Amino acid sequence: MTNRLADTLSPYLRAHAENPVDWYPWGPEAFAEAQRRDVPLLISIGYSTCHWCHVMARESFSDPAIAALIDEGFVAIKVDREEHPDVDGAYMAAASAFTQNLGWPLTVFATPRGRTFYAGTYWPPEARPPMPAFRDVLAAVREAWTLRRAQAEESADAVADALARAAQSVPADLPDTADLATAATAIAGREDRIHGGFGGAPKFPVATVLGFLLSPLVRRDVPDASAAGVRAFDAMAASALRDEDGGFFRYATQSDWTVPHYERMLTDNAQLLDIALEVGDDAVARGVADFLIAALRRPGGGFGAAQDSESWIDGRRDEGGYYLRAVTARAGLQPPEVDGKIITGWNGLAIGALARAGTRLGDPSLVSAAAEAAEAVLRQNRDQDGRLVRASLDGVASTASATASDLALLADGLFALAAASGDASWAVTGRAVLDESLSGVGGDPLLSEQGIATAPDQTDGDLPSDAASVAMAALSAWRLGAGEHYRDSAVVIVRSLSKSAREQPFAHGSLLRVAAALNEAPRQVVAVTAARDGDLAAAARAADADVIAVVTPTQAAEFADAGFELFDARADVAERVYDCRGFVCRLPVSEPAEVIAAR
Repeated sequence: MTNRLADTLSPYLRAHAENPVDWYPWGPEAFAEAQRRDVPLLISIGYSTCHWCHVMARESFSDPAIAALIDEGFVAIKVDREEHPDVDGAYMAAASAFTQNLGWPLTVFATPRGRTFYAGTYWPPEARPPMPAFRDVLAAVREAWTLRRAQAEESADAVADALARAAQSVPADLPDTADLATAATAIAGREDRIHGGFGGAPKFPVATVLGFLLSPLVRRDVPDASAAGVRAFDAMAASALRDEDGGFFRYATQSDWTVPHYERMLTDNAQLLDIALEVGDDAVARGVADFLIAALRRPGGGFGAAQDSESWIDGRRDEGGYYLRAVTARAGLQPPEVDGKIITGWNGLAIGALARAGTRLGDPSLVSAAAEAAEAVLRQNRDQDGRLVRASLDGVASTASATASDLALLADGLFALAAASGDASWAVTGRAVLDESLSGVGGDPLLSEQGIATAPDQTDGDLPSDAASVAMAALSAWRLGAGEHYRDSAVVIVRSLSKSAREQPFAHGSLLRVAAALNEAPRQVVAVTAARDGDLAAAARAADADVIAVVTPTQAAEFADAGFELFDARADVAERVYDCRGFVCRLPVSEPAEVIAAR
């Protein structure tokens, strides 16, 4: 017997379709049923490659007795956090009022209006002190709702109101170079000087923080802090966190980067590909790019969300067993499954990283892979009205709307692809997608209807925050010459979160990186040549610059005609490299040896 999840798009929800729990997918039907029955909502949030989500599914959600307790006292909703990031973000923030041990599966108990009055993560079916049994948690929550309902509702309203207030920000000045140096120094002060990285166990890659520490301003003005970022990356790259096939695992459970949590995320690997390029580790960059293409790329060209930690070995589910074997010994094994959802923003990260890797490594096949992914997203991830949505699976678009971050990360990837390929059409599409993001993207409509803040904070998680994503894309558009108003937009966004970023720099690495870029003129290198694979083009691609574009005269004219002023008056003479600082260019050079590599 299947429940309502069997026909959903999400692989995570489909995996629970045979549960005896009477699950609802996220939507108004579940809220209406909870209000009709006057019972709380049990909202269970996870994703398909989450190990402890699998465990709780096997132990509790497959148990008919526990399922009966759930169905009798609650309306149960199953949410894929990757399909509904606003929902996950809102309830994760609410859960922080009840537990500091946040993660997935996230288990939330809410009023029929969706307001949280208790939350936790994984609970076992039987008590394992200090963890209570899930069946006892269900009984206690139901008793509280029945006997102390007014108190539960008051608590839920207080949490919702507090989060709504926290979502408000007070603009401050743009962080200056001194502020940024202070922030970088504070982050570096958290370095594990023995094992590399930041903090203790569990230890995460924190790619957003590394991106800030490796930014040109920090490398120049705070070299000691930047060196901490390099040491962190080198430690990760040399550890068990990086698999033999080149891909990075989600995190290490030990402070010395050992005993990985074996799932592999598109978000982590796309960002770490960029970090490898920043560090100058071409071998690691090549390995990550190869992993993305070999393991996560789906038919049609898009990239799946993640690869599972578990696989079938000798007839049983095994966490990590596949990865613990040498690559040569894996040939006879069924590899861990890939969640095939093509998530718009996550693919934007991969498109940009592969485009930049193709430029830096001189490998046009990586640029082609980025272009194929862009084509797949722009073709598949649209609703019937042509609007971009959050994700697709097997060519079928999700009903979940694209977030501001989805649009911005895709736009940013398209700008990088335009520069790498010389095809102005990617930049034109990216600009249109960015404009939609800047015009304001509404959050989850059901949360908004219930008065629940959809963006209670703008800190980085495993990828840049919504605000930072939009600011980064606006910065990229400006650097390509799309207009000064894009820089102005980035400034407004950074100023709106400047106070929080200075107070909590570790949580705002991506925003601080944008702030650092706004404090100095970008370096833009444009090579106009009929031989895109020639020596002059290669010299331009080797430059340390914020924008590297290699175009034919015809392509330069197409960029200029499309309104990207960096390419104005570049089509008249071929075999020239223009080296610019904030659109002010040196005299063009025509010999490869004359192209300056250093910033």
